Amino acid sequence: MGWLKESVTVKLAFISFLILVLLIPSSMIGGLITERAGRQDEMEQDVSDKWSASQLIQGPVLVIPYKSQHKEKDANGKETVKEVIENIYVLPTALNIKATVNTELLHRGMFETVVYNTRVNVSGDFKPEYDKLSIAPQQLLLDRAKLTFSISDLKGLKTNPVIKSGSQQLTAEPVFNEKGLFDKGLQAGINLTGTKDKAVPFDFDLDLKGSQELSFLHTGKTTDVTVSGNWATPSFDGRYLPDYRKVDEKGFTAKWRMLYFNRPFAQQWAAGDTVLNKMVNHPDAIFGVKLKLPVDQYQKTMRTSKYAILIILLTFISLFLTELISKQKVHVFNYILIGAAMIIYYILLLSFSEQLGYNIAYLIASSATIILISVFIASLLKNKKAAALFAGILVLFYAFIFVIIQLEDLSLLIGSIALFIIVSALMYFSRKINWDKH
Repeated sequence: MGWLKESVTVKLAFISFLILVLLIPSSMIGGLITERAGRQDEMEQDVSDKWSASQLIQGPVLVIPYKSQHKEKDANGKETVKEVIENIYVLPTALNIKATVNTELLHRGMFETVVYNTRVNVSGDFKPEYDKLSIAPQQLLLDRAKLTFSISDLKGLKTNPVIKSGSQQLTAEPVFNEKGLFDKGLQAGINLTGTKDKAVPFDFDLDLKGSQELSFLHTGKTTDVTVSGNWATPSFDGRYLPDYRKVDEKGFTAKWRMLYFNRPFAQQWAAGDTVLNKMVNHPDAIFGVKLKLPVDQYQKTMRTSKYAILIILLTFISLFLTELISKQKVHVFNYILIGAAMIIYYILLLSFSEQLGYNIAYLIASSATIILISVFIASLLKNKKAAALFAGILVLFYAFIFVIIQLEDLSLLIGSIALFIIVSALMYFSRKINWDKH
């Protein structure tokens, strides 16, 4: 049985088996990170529900009722004419939106959520073209028109909007028990008598609360949107990117200008009250800004954990070569302890990153693990130089992983080059070993 203890092949086989076994706790670490990230999402959702969710501003739309005659046949086949009231829906000819966003962080335990207060000015005009819809002037009920728009979370509305249209001031009211253009609509009655061939102006302010996102629906024939805020890490999202953007440590400013050529619905239509309702989640019509936290420690910790087996493999190979070169044995049980320390490293990284952020957590967890393993190796080999060299190798490995995590776009290139250099170094040192004697 003595040859089993001395056999390099048997030891290599055991190390390989140990690496495979360590895949189990590594995957469990990934599950723990996913669970904690899910917990953060739950807390964000809970805070958003209590404060106000992300806001999507849709409209406004001018709704003009008109009389239409429909022919019907009764049970005896007799034809009768029935008069019904239907609607014309007109989108703005010009739509101008200006929003100023003031953000803050709300805390729920150790979790943070971005919320904001914003004041949005919406202005523009409508220019109905009734002749294109083949509707005669006498059919129009201009005194019963409505102006309607929508806010995705009405809980965030802090004041009742007052709409100015020429000499009229209109107070918006929520739409209850009525299927209309929007799921959560607001509307105000407007008298269009005497405006048949004239543009209908509008201007109103929205005083809103929201969280994480502020988005808009492209409804104007020409839509101009300007959004500015004090958040330094915005992400511009949706079908349209800003024509102009400025982002610095003080905040951001973004401007969009869009024409209706790429818009997925017409400028006006009749008797189709679900057209815009179907477009709420359509990517071709929605755009805006996301106000995300600049660092997601769970995402970075998850990416780091995916390199766990690589680090364990390189560490075990380095320790094994140190054994052979120094001709000092390390018991297989000590390999198990070192593997356990490198698995616990990721729990340390996760727990510290939740409290201190990823970068500081990486420094603390890496330093603690390197010192622990290096001191352990020094006590095993009774060789401080070999332990110092091994500590240097671990520092190189963990620094290599940190660089890869930070360089997202170049991670594949840098990683492949570094791995090539590592394999080359292992080949260089392994050539000094006489494998036939082991």
